[in-house]
Amino acid sequence: MVEIRFHGRGGQGTVVASKILADAIAKEGNWVQAYPEFGVERRGSPVVAFIRIDSKPIYDKSRIYAPDHVVVVDPTLVEAIDVTEGLKPGGSIIINSDRKPEDFAFRQKFTIRTINATEIAVNNRLGTLASPIVNTAIAGAVIKILGLTKLESLCQAIREGIPIRPEDNVKAAEEAYARA
Repeated sequence: MVEIRFHGRGGQGTVVASKILADAIAKEGNWVQAYPEFGVERRGSPVVAFIRIDSKPIYDKSRIYAPDHVVVVDPTLVEAIDVTEGLKPGGSIIINSDRKPEDFAFRQKFTIRTINATEIAVNNRLGTLASPIVNTAIAGAVIKILGLTKLESLCQAIREGIPIRPEDNVKAAEEAYARA
């Protein structure tokens, strides 16, 4: 089983990113769970989402405490919370950032990969300049880096699950996939 935890802020598409990834992975015959953890948070508040992936049915419905991978949708959360909490030794962290992986203090313990999903979202006019929606760009990078599913499956899941400007979202995912 592969377990992934996402950290983002309300309004960035963190929950949608986990759902789109789960839909794409399920298209290839895997069993998947995707679910968020949040309360009464507002736009801009920290949000956590989870994905479990397995080749057989998944019965565990609990929160993921020891993920294999962490995806950080909002780079300011790296300084605000411990995104490495519970991450398995040797685990990987994918961060939406214009910084290099070696700029992060926890690089000795974990594999760090960065992708500037914000720039990709802005270039594809997803959201606004002040509040870009980075979910599909992050999803494209995640599947490339972790080898979770085919790009075609992700693009199909985006077209089926993103009602607003699906083709621009597909372009963002493809661009991030190519850069990752």
